[in-house]
Amino acid sequence: MSEPARDGAELVRIPDHDLDDLVSTVTQLVTETRKQNETLARLTDEETSINDGADGEAESVSTATSPSGAAQTAPVTSAEAPTSIFILALDGTAYTEELATLTKWVDDLLLPVYGREVSTSRPWCEQWLEHPEAVARLHALWLAWQQLTDVEAGLTGPSTWHRDHLDPTLLQLRTPDGPFGACTTNATRPNHRLLASPQSAGA
Repeated sequence: MSEPARDGAELVRIPDHDLDDLVSTVTQLVTETRKQNETLARLTDEETSINDGADGEAESVSTATSPSGAAQTAPVTSAEAPTSIFILALDGTAYTEELATLTKWVDDLLLPVYGREVSTSRPWCEQWLEHPEAVARLHALWLAWQQLTDVEAGLTGPSTWHRDHLDPTLLQLRTPDGPFGACTTNATRPNHRLLASPQSAGA
């Protein structure tokens, strides 16, 4: 409900139910992030245990018994752990799943809270998923958000995230000569175009 201000302008108040929805969304994202961190930590511990158990052996083997009672050996294989958490280093299913989780975070938290209005000085592209630079920067921002909003980051974690990660990322993405420079500059006229990249020396 709005109230008249002293200078005659109306004060705008955000409806309480919108704030409740945002708080609920943030809480859900934090919970999901913690679950993912726990799963990642568990998988990392298991991988470390496997590697520690394999030290000093040329090859890990498992022993089985044949119908005749003779012992047989067979190599034990384990799924390869990803060599990088950088999204552009992933491929196939791993990339698709990471991008889906990132998209949910961007749509449910980043844009509703920090999106601001689209203008010629602050362009945006609804098809940001097709801009590799945007995907890379937003993914890095999301990884930092997971770490710095965790309770273990301490009381200054969120402030550090805003200062060192959010502000520089949005500055790079939404500058007129950034990756969205040829995309939407007016919310009523959606546009998407990928800018040409410099040719490599071997091209």
